Amino acid sequence: MVYSCAYFSSTEDLDAAQVQKLDYLCRKLRLRRGDRLLDVGCGWGALILHAARHYGVQACGITLSEKQAEFADACIQQHGLMDRCRVELRDYRQLSTPNRYDKIVSVGMVEHVGAAQLSGYFRHIWNLLKPGGTFLNHGIGIRQGERCAFGPFVNTYVFPDAELVTLSTATGLAETAGFEVRDVESLREHCVLTLRRWRRRLESNVPPRHSSMDESTWRLWRLYLASAAHGFATGKLNLYQTLLAKTRDGVAGLPLTRDD
Repeated sequence: MVYSCAYFSSTEDLDAAQVQKLDYLCRKLRLRRGDRLLDVGCGWGALILHAARHYGVQACGITLSEKQAEFADACIQQHGLMDRCRVELRDYRQLSTPNRYDKIVSVGMVEHVGAAQLSGYFRHIWNLLKPGGTFLNHGIGIRQGERCAFGPFVNTYVFPDAELVTLSTATGLAETAGFEVRDVESLREHCVLTLRRWRRRLESNVPPRHSSMDESTWRLWRLYLASAAHGFATGKLNLYQTLLAKTRDGVAGLPLTRDD
């Protein structure tokens, strides 16, 4: 239930690599016990659960999906984390308290914001973040010079209204909003490995006739996963983790090196 790129250090299986991704995000944010963490577009809640369980933060996730909110809330109840983890059904633009969060993260949501709205996206998150806090933005980017991120097939059946921009466009808008760019990492090859594993799992589970997934849906997703893997493998698409800081009097609150 984690629909974003995993993080492979060698040849781990998908489950292990997804847990490594969750922990990698937490370590990049330098989460500390008691931090107030906001996950913008929290999906099924895996990251806020991991951060609350293993890093002792006060985690809040927001989503526009009722099913995701219900699922994540059930997981929070199951793990007994109601005192430090919650999920809310709301748009990030409905959050208005300035300087509320120590750390903010967004994984695989920025692709759906839209190029015309990106400036406001970064400004709003900058406002929600405390001075000295950090924001980790994890999302797909398009190669410079590409005219179309996805073809009509993907735009119609998989990601309607999704819009990708180049890394330079995204970081430029983040800087204009007031952020300092501290760290940028490409996980393009990790996307290839993730998508290929997803496709193999799908292919090993051909839906029987009584399944809720009909054959045409199964074929659609098989084709999408193969074509997306090709896009990342050839460099047309990329996946960037960008760590942004809201400095306070020039202090970013980050260590001098990446040793941690």
